[in-house]
Amino acid sequence: MIPSVDLSDFLSNDPLRKEAFVNALGAAYSDIGFVAVKGHLLEMEVSDKLYQACQDFFALPTETKLKYEIAGQAGQRGYTSFGKEHAKGRNEGDLKEFWHFGQTVEGNDPIGEEYPKNIFADEVPDFNTYGLKAYQQLEETGKYMLRAIALHLDLDEFFFDANIKHGNSILRPIHYPPITAAPKSAVRAAEHEDINLITLLMGASAEGLQVLNKQNEWVSITALPDQLVVNVGDMLQRLTNNVLKSTTHRVINPPQEKWHTSRFSIPFFLHPRSEMKLDVLPICISENNPVQYEPITGGDYLLERLKEIGLSK
Repeated sequence: MIPSVDLSDFLSNDPLRKEAFVNALGAAYSDIGFVAVKGHLLEMEVSDKLYQACQDFFALPTETKLKYEIAGQAGQRGYTSFGKEHAKGRNEGDLKEFWHFGQTVEGNDPIGEEYPKNIFADEVPDFNTYGLKAYQQLEETGKYMLRAIALHLDLDEFFFDANIKHGNSILRPIHYPPITAAPKSAVRAAEHEDINLITLLMGASAEGLQVLNKQNEWVSITALPDQLVVNVGDMLQRLTNNVLKSTTHRVINPPQEKWHTSRFSIPFFLHPRSEMKLDVLPICISENNPVQYEPITGGDYLLERLKEIGLSK
C-alpha cells in the first residue's frame, strides 16, 4: 500500500492537522513519490458519471472517434488513436487510445490565445459535461496539494498559485482495449515519468498500475474508490533539483485470462503556465546537491517532451 493522507486535514483551520498533513505528504514523496488522497474535491457522482461516459465514448466506432483526431495539435485536444504515444526512449506505441480536455480561460487573460479550444464529442454529451466538471474539481484539488508541497519545501504557501492559474493542464480519459493477440513487447503504458508538476489520478477501473520503489522493485498500486493517487512529475523534480523525485511507473498487461477486458483510467496532468521558470529553486541547492538542471520554461520543456513521446514533430 502507498501512504495515505486526508486533504480535509490541510483544508481545516486547525494548524496542527495542517502541519501533520504537510509532514505526511513530504514523507510520502521522499519515500515512494506517490500518495493516496481522500477528502479531495472531486465529487463521487462526477467521477462515476465520467467513467460511464468514457466507456460510452470509447465504444463508438473507430471512424466516429477519428473525426475528433485533429492534425497539428500534438494530441493536446480531442482524440488520440491507438498506439500513437510511446514512452520516452521507446519506439513502440503503448496499447491505449485517449482523449484530452484542456484549460478553459475566462476573462481577458492573454494566455487563452496560446491554447487550442476544447473539442466536444457530439455523440456522448455526458462525456463533455462531466469531463469539464472533473477538470475543474481536480485542478482545485491540485492547487491545495501544491500549497502543501510549497510549505514542505519551506516556500511561501501560495508560491505556485499564480503559476498554475489558467495553466496548461490536461485531463486524459484513457482506454486500454482488450488484448487480442500476444503483444511482441508493447505494454499498456511502458515505464515512464510524467512531464508535469503533479498528476492526480482518479481510481482506475482495473489493476495494472505499478511504481518503481527505491529498492528497484515494482510495486502494484490500487486506489480505493474515494481516493486520488497523486504523484510528482518531472517539472517539480527539475524545480526542486531532485529533492522531490518524479517516480517511474507503468501500466502492465493483465494476465492472459483477463486479456478480454478493457481498462479505463483518468489522470489529470497539472501543468503550469508556459512562462513559469523551472529554474532550480535556490532553497534546493546545497554542497551535497549542486544544480542538476539548466534553466528552462514550462512551455519549452513541454514542447521538448512532446517530441520525445511521439505526439509532436
